[in-house]
Amino acid sequence: MTIIMSEENIKLAHRNLKTNKGSKTAGVDGKTIETLKSWTNEVLIANIVKSLEWYTPNKIRRVEIPKANGKTRPLGIPTIKDRFIQQCILQVLEPICEAKFHERSNGFRPNRSAEHAIAQAMTMIQQRNMHYVIDIDIKGFFDNVSHGKLLKQMWSLGIRDKKLISIISTMLKAEVAGIGFPTKGTPQGAIISPLLSNVVLNELDWWIASQWEEFPTKYKYKCNIHTNGVANKNPIYSALRKTKLKECYIVRYADDFKIFCRTRDDAEKLFIATQKWLKERLGLEISPEKSRIVNLKRHYSEFFGFRLKAKIKGKRKMDSRNM
Repeated sequence: MTIIMSEENIKLAHRNLKTNKGSKTAGVDGKTIETLKSWTNEVLIANIVKSLEWYTPNKIRRVEIPKANGKTRPLGIPTIKDRFIQQCILQVLEPICEAKFHERSNGFRPNRSAEHAIAQAMTMIQQRNMHYVIDIDIKGFFDNVSHGKLLKQMWSLGIRDKKLISIISTMLKAEVAGIGFPTKGTPQGAIISPLLSNVVLNELDWWIASQWEEFPTKYKYKCNIHTNGVANKNPIYSALRKTKLKECYIVRYADDFKIFCRTRDDAEKLFIATQKWLKERLGLEISPEKSRIVNLKRHYSEFFGFRLKAKIKGKRKMDSRNM
């Protein structure tokens, strides 16, 4: 909290907020980033510090955004002051969490994008010959995040400032105008929500990794380091393939993820295990009509506007077509 409330961090948050297009959208109080232009740095810093000493969030404005399928996505827009405070917190929490996130988590992270997720998916299909993919759609992910579980996960990541944990808990329970006080979920539209969503699903990333690529081996195998800093784990993978473990890899972007497997039998078992794990550990349910196992040698799998399929073309087995 000392770092969050520092003058340098508050000034940085102000600069970042001014470059954010969403800062021109008003909350329930009708104020935007333009309102803060009349404030001097001294007044602004004093106001934010005072608010953080005993934080009470304002109501969140609720907006329904139309989706392509005719349905709507609920968007929660905090007031500009609450977004300012969230930006101050984000700047300090993000570097701490980044060090603990999985390498194939690509959504809402610095220097990561959907292109990275597509490239990783292509690597799984083309180079590792993982032709069975588990497509899982979490039902209403942002609306069903458990507040208690999220706070425990933050504590496990090393965020143990009790005052900060209390402030984040208060943010999660902020009243939504016209609806009331939520008992679960993180509002889409809040600056800190993408980071919190990655904290929730980071446990899933490492659980999948523990089933195969991070599984402890009897012997310590030598792994060379590539020029980009990534370890070459092929010696470990070669040893693990001699066991009865299920080879699997996850590629995730926010709540949209795929699990790549080598055989259908492995995929079917892991599909059931993942569904059960999400329910028991995170209290999340999957959408049965949108979740399935796809044989990429016969069918397409949709991912970020692309249809992925393994297709023999010389020595390469990859075909990605824009939808």
